[in-house]
Amino acid sequence: MKQISVFLADGFEEIEGLTVVDILRRAGVQVHMVSITGEKTIHGSHQIDVQADSLFEEMDFSDTDMLVLPGGMPGTRNLMNHRGLQELLRSYHEKGKYLAAICAAPSVFGRLGFLKGRKACCYPTFEEKLEGAEVVQDPVSADGHIITSRGMGTAIPFALKLTALLCGEEKAEEIGRSIIYYD
Repeated sequence: MKQISVFLADGFEEIEGLTVVDILRRAGVQVHMVSITGEKTIHGSHQIDVQADSLFEEMDFSDTDMLVLPGGMPGTRNLMNHRGLQELLRSYHEKGKYLAAICAAPSVFGRLGFLKGRKACCYPTFEEKLEGAEVVQDPVSADGHIITSRGMGTAIPFALKLTALLCGEEKAEEIGRSIIYYD
């Protein structure tokens, strides 16, 4: 069974994080909502509290196939400032394992130098933080092992792209039809 970890920080964009969790769980992927705050209750950017499955410090990421960063502010800044997460992201990048981010969160990959020579997208006004990237305006951009997306309105296509990468196009289309995203 495929596994992903979605990292939650206070101030994360709820729709971006939870859409990924919902759609990938529908696809049969084991999804871990991981708190980087030291507490299991995470406070979203719109005052929606979410209960994480695990704390970062408790997790063993050795069998995790993909790491996902939702955007939002100050959630993105909180993700960027977490040293343990930075180290984990670097390790995954060096191994060519899947890394995904949406909205402002692709700026984390830019700051870490992962986007040099790659196509990437993000929330408008964050483009200059995608250091070294060829910035595209697509709803979702997949370049090698790095997947980026533009924001709350692209959360469903982003989650379906992650589903396609982990479970195949057929499964992604099945989920898309089941949620009436595709007719």
